[in-house]
Amino acid sequence: MTMNTPFDENCINTIRFLAADAIQKANSGHPGLPMGAAPMAYALWTKHLRHNPANPHWVNRDRFVLSAGHGSMLLYALLHLTGYDLSLSDIQKFRQWGSKTPGHPEIHVTPGVEITTGPLGQGLSSAVGMAMAEAYLASTYNRPGHTIMDHFTYVLAGDGDLMEGVAYEAVSLAGHLGLGKLIVLYDSNSISLAGSTLLSFTEDVEKRFEACGWHTQHVQDGNDLASIDLALMTAEEEKTRPSLIVVNTVIGFGSPNKQGTYKVHGSPLGEDEIRLAKQSSGWQDTRQFFVPEDVHGHFVLAKERGKELESDWQQEFFRYSRSFPELADEFRVSISTGLPKGWDKGLSGLFPEGKAISTRKASEAVLQQIAVNLPGLMGGSADLNPSTLTWIKAGGDFQKPDPANKDVQGAVGKAWGYEGRNVHFGVREHAMAAIATGMALHSGVIPYVSTFFMFSDYMRPAIRIACLCGTRVIYIFTHDSIGVGEDGPTHQPVEHLMGLRGVPNLTVIRPADAPETAQAFKVALKRTDGPTALVLTRQDLPPIDRKLCAPAGGLEKGGYVLWQSPNARPDVILIATGSEVHLTLQAAWELAKEDIGLRVVSLPSWELFDRQCLEYRSSVLPPEVKARVAVEAGLKLGWEHYVGLEGAVVGMDGFGASAPAGVLFEKFGVTVEAICTAARSLLGRHGKQGR
Repeated sequence: MTMNTPFDENCINTIRFLAADAIQKANSGHPGLPMGAAPMAYALWTKHLRHNPANPHWVNRDRFVLSAGHGSMLLYALLHLTGYDLSLSDIQKFRQWGSKTPGHPEIHVTPGVEITTGPLGQGLSSAVGMAMAEAYLASTYNRPGHTIMDHFTYVLAGDGDLMEGVAYEAVSLAGHLGLGKLIVLYDSNSISLAGSTLLSFTEDVEKRFEACGWHTQHVQDGNDLASIDLALMTAEEEKTRPSLIVVNTVIGFGSPNKQGTYKVHGSPLGEDEIRLAKQSSGWQDTRQFFVPEDVHGHFVLAKERGKELESDWQQEFFRYSRSFPELADEFRVSISTGLPKGWDKGLSGLFPEGKAISTRKASEAVLQQIAVNLPGLMGGSADLNPSTLTWIKAGGDFQKPDPANKDVQGAVGKAWGYEGRNVHFGVREHAMAAIATGMALHSGVIPYVSTFFMFSDYMRPAIRIACLCGTRVIYIFTHDSIGVGEDGPTHQPVEHLMGLRGVPNLTVIRPADAPETAQAFKVALKRTDGPTALVLTRQDLPPIDRKLCAPAGGLEKGGYVLWQSPNARPDVILIATGSEVHLTLQAAWELAKEDIGLRVVSLPSWELFDRQCLEYRSSVLPPEVKARVAVEAGLKLGWEHYVGLEGAVVGMDGFGASAPAGVLFEKFGVTVEAICTAARSLLGRHGKQGR
């Protein structure tokens, strides 16, 4: 039996009915969660959440992640009521073209939304990354008597979130790391879209979280504000473990005929049912979008509180900057999207000429050099550092500060604490990618993550969210082709380049040698509006003679003329990426002996190249030259974009096999001879100089 005051009930019902009315007006949406979870959201937002509606980007604000993104109208109601730049008119345009209230929360559309959510499990997993970023920044910059980073990350998750495997991966890592400032409110209503959770989800969730090292509590009545408030206070006092608060709710609470059923999950209530719900709750007015004046006044106090909270923090930061001016300057740069002066110092001349080196090994060297000058750079791999070479050798390991860790051997020696920059994600690729998104969205760190290119498949949903959010995350994918060799087709990515090239706002770069790899890192770090995937070789590559060929700086434009025979205009253009650029150069030099005009184009990034002006693209790939051969040890599909229907592609039509890399390239026809044969065949059709 709840003991909420009538005023509290009015506030909660305001949230419920704003959501229900907006969904009804749109004739689309999910009223069940907003109506059932309104009390816990009200308790959190009015008594615990430290935020400033006038400045949604205040760096030390608490983060609130609605992982169950289908309940977006709950969040929009809270944002509107507490004074964010989200008007009642915006609420009334829910799910309409051009509105600030899309069907699922989108970070760049609605002020106050921390992350784009909707695909279940992603929000909770990314929230782990936000909590990790907070822990790293607090450990790195806070000093005795000066606390400039100290906030909670709150999550509202549903049954569906906890069914998704990515959530379990992230929960496991969060428990291991002891992220005490991560608090998850679990809206446990026993209903999913298709019916009761008894059909598929009967595990003991609390015991699962306890086994992962979490602190857990259970609120039996989701309408009991006092119990929810106490549970939140208890969770906030727990410093060494993340917290789960299981809150038993009734989905669609207040709907006389539909509450507690799957019918209220994803469909509007109907005008008659909304009218009955308002009447049964004793609501003051049955008009749509009604907000009582006293309720409005209560919620909007958040603006004044937020202004004071940020002002106090600014004063604290001023005192901090007086005592630690260098750290303060470093912190300011870290939380901005910029890069510190001299961040790329030492990259030029990093690689000696004439030495064969894999691009994964080149990546390692670049990473070490950049890490010296870029303190916010941190990341790791899915238990593959010895293979992907993606550690920061002087960075220490990001671990729970625990005396028990003092003898644990990490990637670079003994484990550190939250100030460590090497994150051990374990074999959790999906969560790793989602966590990186959260780290980037938090600000203050630039995350990178790594695995074998083959396993980018496990990461795809999280990569897509990062692209939608426009976050600066660097994905370092090694073992990039059939060049993996003996491990066979299970570990040889064939379709992956084309698959990732098809993801909007993802920049994919496959460098051909060490200098191009250095340039690729520079491009990735300068980019602030989306993630970048670096695709790297396991095998050593012969060096490109840059005295004969163009400088690697051409990578910045995605594609460039690497080498050309003296002819005024090429008869045939050979286009390649990554390890196949070397084969293509050899083929060009062979063909040049036959008095054929050749141009070799290194095209490491389709996305970067296609962003260039038409004049530049035409200068690299003259439209009148129809004889074009593309070379890549991946699927041929897609290369028509550059070679046209009249060109040729030397590549793969199926999966690889288990054998040494050299044998595989020969057996699958990715060879100098195959390139030459394709070029000659095209010249037989088109004649010299593209005629």
